[in-house]
Amino acid sequence: MSKQQTTNERRWYVLHTYSGYEDAVAKNLRQRIESLGMEDKIFNVMVPKEKKIKIRNGKKRTVEEKLYPGYVLVEMIVTDDSWYVVRNTPNVTGFVGSGTIPLPVSLDEMASLKKRVEVEEPKYNIDFSVGDAIKITDGPFKDSDGKVSGIDKERGKVKVLINMFGRDTPLELDSLQIKKI
Repeated sequence: MSKQQTTNERRWYVLHTYSGYEDAVAKNLRQRIESLGMEDKIFNVMVPKEKKIKIRNGKKRTVEEKLYPGYVLVEMIVTDDSWYVVRNTPNVTGFVGSGTIPLPVSLDEMASLKKRVEVEEPKYNIDFSVGDAIKITDGPFKDSDGKVSGIDKERGKVKVLINMFGRDTPLELDSLQIKKI
C-alpha cells in the first residue's frame, strides 16, 4: 500500500470478507482497534442487518438477516497504519475499491442504509405472487385450496380466493396461514 492516498476525512468504507464471517470480522476488528490504539483513526465497525419475520417449523419467528452477506462497513480515516490494521484482520479479503485504494461509500448511501438498519419493526417475508395456487394451513378454512389475489407486505396479509358453493370467495389471511402448492 505504499502509494496509498491518505485523507484526514472520516468516511465509511466497505470490507470484503469470507461469507459467514462478518460478525467474527467485526469482533476481531474491534479488538484490534482497541489493542493497537487505533481509536483515533478507526471509529465504527458495522454489519448491516434487518429484522424479518419467517416461519420455521410452523412457528412465526423474528430473525435478523444480514443485508450484505460477505461485507462489513468501517468508518475510518485512511492512513497507511489504519489501512494495514483493517486489511490484516483475519478473514478480511480486502477493501472494495480499485487495487489497494479503498472507495468510500457515498454519504447518501450511508444515510439510507442507516435509516434502513435503524427500523425496529420486523419485515414480513412473503414468498407469494398474485396468481399462485395455495393451500390454507390454519384457521377455519384449513386444507382449502385457493389462489392469491393480492398481497399486503406491510401487514403480512395475503388476499386469497377460495371456491365455496360454486363461487370464488375472497379471504384475507395472515401470510403464515398459507403455503404454496
